[in-house]
Amino acid sequence: MNPIGLLLIGASALLPAWQMFGFADLADHSALVSQYLGMLALVLMAWTQILAARVPGMERLFGGLDRIYVLHKWSGITALLALVMHDLIDAEVAGARAGALADLGEGLGEFSYYGLLALTALSVAMVVPYHLWKWTHKAMGAMFALGALHFALVAKPFAMTDPEGAFTGLLCVAGVLAYFWTLIPDRLRRRQSYEIAQVERTGDAVAVTLSPRGRGLRPEPGQFGIVAFQQGEPHPFSISGIGPDGQVRITMKALGDDTSRLAEQLRVGHTVAVQGPFGRFRRRGTGPQVWIAGGVGITPFVTWAKALPKGTGPVHLIHCVRDASCAAHHEELTALAAEKPELRVHLVESGRTGRLTADGLAAIVGPDLSRSSIAFCGPTGLREALSRDLAARRLHSGRMQYEAFEFRTGIGIEAIAQWIGHRLLQTMRRYRLLPL
Repeated sequence: MNPIGLLLIGASALLPAWQMFGFADLADHSALVSQYLGMLALVLMAWTQILAARVPGMERLFGGLDRIYVLHKWSGITALLALVMHDLIDAEVAGARAGALADLGEGLGEFSYYGLLALTALSVAMVVPYHLWKWTHKAMGAMFALGALHFALVAKPFAMTDPEGAFTGLLCVAGVLAYFWTLIPDRLRRRQSYEIAQVERTGDAVAVTLSPRGRGLRPEPGQFGIVAFQQGEPHPFSISGIGPDGQVRITMKALGDDTSRLAEQLRVGHTVAVQGPFGRFRRRGTGPQVWIAGGVGITPFVTWAKALPKGTGPVHLIHCVRDASCAAHHEELTALAAEKPELRVHLVESGRTGRLTADGLAAIVGPDLSRSSIAFCGPTGLREALSRDLAARRLHSGRMQYEAFEFRTGIGIEAIAQWIGHRLLQTMRRYRLLPL
C-alpha cells in the first residue's frame, strides 16, 4: 500500500474534526461528535466511490489495484460504523437552522441509512450470486448520493459555504461523480478487443491464449487484466503468458459463479474484451528469492520465470497443490528451469506431505531463506499461516510481498453482518413492520 494514498484519506477524514473544534463552545458536545461522525461517514463513502472508479493514476497513488480494493472495502466498513454511531448519538444542535428542506433532508438521511444497512447485509452474504452482489454495490452508491443530499439540506450549526460544509460537500461531489463514472457500461469504457486463439487444460486449470484485434495490451510480468468473455461478468485474471504482437494468456480455475461455467463454454474465435493492464506485483532485486504459489496463484510467477534475467538468484519457485495432477503449467516451468540454472522449481503436494510450513520452506530453500526476499500468490489462509510460522522462526514476514486481490471476502465481516441484521430486525419491529 502506498503511504501517500493512506495519508491523503486519513487527512481528509480528520480535517472535519479539526474544523468542528470551532464549535467547541456549544453546550451539546455529544451532538458535535455525532455531526463529525456523519461527516466522517460521508468522507469515507466518497473515497469508496473514488477508489472503485479505477481512474488512471490511482495505482501510482495508492498502490496496486488489489490494494485499492482492500482500501475500498475497509473505507466502506469504517464509514458504515461511523454512520451507525451517528444515528445512535443525537446530532440535533439547539438553534441550528431548520425548515421544510431540513425536514426533507432528515427523510433522505433515514432512507439512505437503512438502505445502506440492508445492502451491506446482502453484500457480505457470500451465498449471494456475483451478479446480484455487484448490483448491491452499485445501489450503495445511490444511497451515498442520498446521504450527501441529506448533509446539504439538514439543519446544522454551519452553512454549506463555510469551510466545514464546503470541504465535505466538495468531496461528496467528487464521490458522486465517481459513482456515475462506475455506472458507465463496460462496453463504453476504454478496453482492448481480443479473440480466443487457444484453450487448453493445464493441471486443474484452463489456459486461454488471446490474440488482439488491434494494438493489444503491453503488460509487464506479474500484471493482470479485467477480462469480459461473451458468457459472463468481467473478472480479474493474472496474465500467465506474454507473447509477441500483444498476445496474452490467462489461466483460470473454477473459483466462483461465472468461472465455474466458463471452461466448458469457451471456444476459439470468441470475442473477449480486456481492460488493463493492472497491478504492481513485480519481482524485487537480483538476490536470493523465494516465490510461493498456491494453486492457480502460479500464474504471475510463470511470467516472472520467463523474464528472469541471468545472474539473478538463486530463485526457488514453490508450487503448493493438492497433488501433482493439479499443478498448472508445471511442465512449462520445469522446462524453463532446465534452461535457467538460477530457477529451481519445487512441487509441494499437500495431500501427500501436508501443507507447506516455515520448517518445510527452510528444508527446501536451505540457508538462503534467511536472506531471501519472498513473494506469495495464493489463498489468504496459506499466506497468513506461513507468515505466523516465519515470525515464530524469527524470520521477518514483512519481507513477503503478495497480491491481496479478492472481489469478495468475508474477512472480519461476518460478525458485522450479524450485528447489522439484528439492528434491522429491531428497527422493523419498532415501526411494526414485524411482530414483536
